[in-house]
Amino acid sequence: MAKVLVVEDDQFLTSAYRVKLAKAGFEIIVAADGEEALSVLAKDIPDVILLDLVLPKKDGFEVLKEIRANEKLKSIPVLIASNLGQKEDIDRGKSLGATDYIVKSDMTLDDLVNKINSLIKET
Repeated sequence: MAKVLVVEDDQFLTSAYRVKLAKAGFEIIVAADGEEALSVLAKDIPDVILLDLVLPKKDGFEVLKEIRANEKLKSIPVLIASNLGQKEDIDRGKSLGATDYIVKSDMTLDDLVNKINSLIKET
């Protein structure tokens, strides 16, 4: 069973992701802020990281930088799911090493499951 780390501070979205991804057969780990995400990653290596950018304590850009700088974590696919839809934000996320970037308002939960499945197949 593939493991997905969901880094999201919106509890409603976290709950929706958890239900949908669990139904799709994924094991879910949740972190509500950037610092918690990094402490989870110190103990548990997921197959995919679903990362929001606007987070308390440490934003998603910082978390992504730290993931890509870590030998153990740098090869994990990171899918940014954010409401930041500006080209600069998307370009910055990809330049920092995001595998892919989706704008929350433009995606359905089915899209998300399909995207995660395709990232797992690529690894």
